[in-house]
Amino acid sequence: MTTSLLNIEWYTRWGIISTIIILRYLFIAGIFFLVFYVVRKKYWTHRRIQKRLPKNQQYWQEIKYSLSTMAIFSLIGLVIITFKAYTQVYQNVGDYGWVYLLLSFPLTLIIHDAYFYWTHRLMHHRKLYRIVHRTHHLSHNPSPWAAFAFHPLEAIVEAGIFPLLVFAIPLHPLVLFSFLLTMMTLNVIGHLGYEIYPKNWTRHWFGQWQNTSTHHNMHHELVKGNYGLYFNWWDRWMGTNHEKYLERFDEVKAREKEIKIKVTEELISG
Repeated sequence: MTTSLLNIEWYTRWGIISTIIILRYLFIAGIFFLVFYVVRKKYWTHRRIQKRLPKNQQYWQEIKYSLSTMAIFSLIGLVIITFKAYTQVYQNVGDYGWVYLLLSFPLTLIIHDAYFYWTHRLMHHRKLYRIVHRTHHLSHNPSPWAAFAFHPLEAIVEAGIFPLLVFAIPLHPLVLFSFLLTMMTLNVIGHLGYEIYPKNWTRHWFGQWQNTSTHHNMHHELVKGNYGLYFNWWDRWMGTNHEKYLERFDEVKAREKEIKIKVTEELISG
């Protein structure tokens, strides 16, 4: 596919890349929005992190900014494909073997997580926040559509991870595809507005190192703290986890227990 893209005009190439990226965003964010905000909205009310729902105007604002971000992402993709010969992207699995291919996927997430944490903290600097990052925080109570609702300058910063990866380390297209799909999905979950992880997840030996929907939702609501993306280790190491993060997670999950008790009592009495 990459070779065939190189054989067509750059603007057609850009259009194809843009369409793929936009459709991926609309599909993944749309599925989560449809399930949690439309089809099962009442059933999962107790899982809401902030009890109120965003207004419709906010959804359209998030989509508008996210589509702008997708256009910028596609430009970065166009540059990478155009200069593919200078990247570390390889086609033959045998060049590095299956073990490296499998290990390179979590490596992309680890690198991206570090990149995101430190650029995110930098964008919260008082001299940069209003210029670069404030647009994303217009969603104090984010929905899945807010996952990529960035100011164009922030979109460029966020897109910087792609050239960093492909020009720095050998990556197979399968790994790149998996990375982009995972990044999109986990970003949408982070902005979901509903807590989908089970009770005590933040205290489990494995779960405690992963970020939750509550973690990032608190960042939007309170603006400071909870800067991480996939993992919780940078916030732990740097002392930037919000002091009430675990308490807030437990409070959201406690509502689920209350609902189950109420339903059980109604069944017994009925």
